[in-house]
Amino acid sequence: MSYEHIEPPESGSKITLADEESGELDVPTDPIIPIIHGDGIGKDVGPAAQDVLTAAAEATGRDVNWMEVYAGETAREKYDENLPDETVEAIEEHRVAIKGPLTTPVGAGFRSLNVALRQTLDLYANVRPTYYLDGVPSPMKAPEEMDMVTFRENTEDVYAGIEWEAGTEEVEQVRDFVEDEMGFDDVMHDGPIGIGIKPISEKGSKRLVREAIDYAIENDRDKVTLVHKGNIMKFTEGQFGDWGMEVADEEYPDDEVFAAPDSLWEEQDEVDIPEDAVMVEERLADAMLQWMQLRTDEFDVLAMPNLNGDYLSDAAGAQIGGLGIAPGANFGFGRCLAEPVHGSAPKRAGQDKANPTALILSGRLMFEYLGWDDTGQLIRDAVEKTIDEGTVTYDLARQREDAEEVSTTEYAETVIDNIEKLS
Repeated sequence: MSYEHIEPPESGSKITLADEESGELDVPTDPIIPIIHGDGIGKDVGPAAQDVLTAAAEATGRDVNWMEVYAGETAREKYDENLPDETVEAIEEHRVAIKGPLTTPVGAGFRSLNVALRQTLDLYANVRPTYYLDGVPSPMKAPEEMDMVTFRENTEDVYAGIEWEAGTEEVEQVRDFVEDEMGFDDVMHDGPIGIGIKPISEKGSKRLVREAIDYAIENDRDKVTLVHKGNIMKFTEGQFGDWGMEVADEEYPDDEVFAAPDSLWEEQDEVDIPEDAVMVEERLADAMLQWMQLRTDEFDVLAMPNLNGDYLSDAAGAQIGGLGIAPGANFGFGRCLAEPVHGSAPKRAGQDKANPTALILSGRLMFEYLGWDDTGQLIRDAVEKTIDEGTVTYDLARQREDAEEVSTTEYAETVIDNIEKLS
């Protein structure tokens, strides 16, 4: 495919779909991978992370051929728009990509450029592994107990929500319909009111839970916890739980996946869980916030609607030291777009100070999606060695008395040095 402003690399091979039913990929050893450096600190952390990921791939006998594509500020400079069609087409064509943080300008026509990419490419699972790295300051007494992966539905709930503003003709039409036609006048207070609708579907819920269960099976995880507020929102959040349990109960052999009954918490000793089976259970979202802190090591994989997944994954990130080291990726059918959890922090842009760890570890997740587990482990080990030995960027240096504060570039160079030492 030819592009207007994108320059394809001189060498490299495309990642292709090997199985149209399972979504399994055919991954060459020299893949072409699109990369968006990002806005704000993306200008600093994007190139730094790219260098680290290149070094890790080379150390494990592979050759990544990067293809820079554009969104946000760089796209406005080249295309006079925020999300050019050829950026989406390039990511769609090459199937696996990575991006830094993007800022959505006011009045740009998108709620979020990040959301637009996820929805346009149907990347329905936002996946965020949360694990502790030695040497990272944390507010928790035992942050090392956190080793959890959240699967957040990425296309519906509040991401597909429809709202009507208080005082508009449209909201009054909705109010009249709800009161007069649906008979819910007891919740329509007098005076100005804003109304919103959030859709949660069977298709969206089941494919998200299926992705989480498959991940648990493939990565030897013991449990998948469905998190929702179904005791109050019975036909949205509650149905997410019902549909998720249907997936566990009906689509997998009993000795592979165990769908826990409602009585499990009260009668756990009396429930016969098959050995080595992944257990699927349900928890309420508000209670989960405390269990995540009080019984951190009891949870493996969480699957939940969009809004619950947003705040719970951020809270999990806080337990292991903050979003500056929190990786993420978006999975679809035979597709992956890796991205860090943090934002673009424009006030730190161009200073060569920002921490690239989250983007580097997002690259680790991307490589694991490709089946390059050895490359991913090398990245984690090198990053952890660098931080544990006290070579860190300003955000971690100010929390440690024994640290050497370095720039973004110097930090990436030290990680690369450690990749060479460990490989």
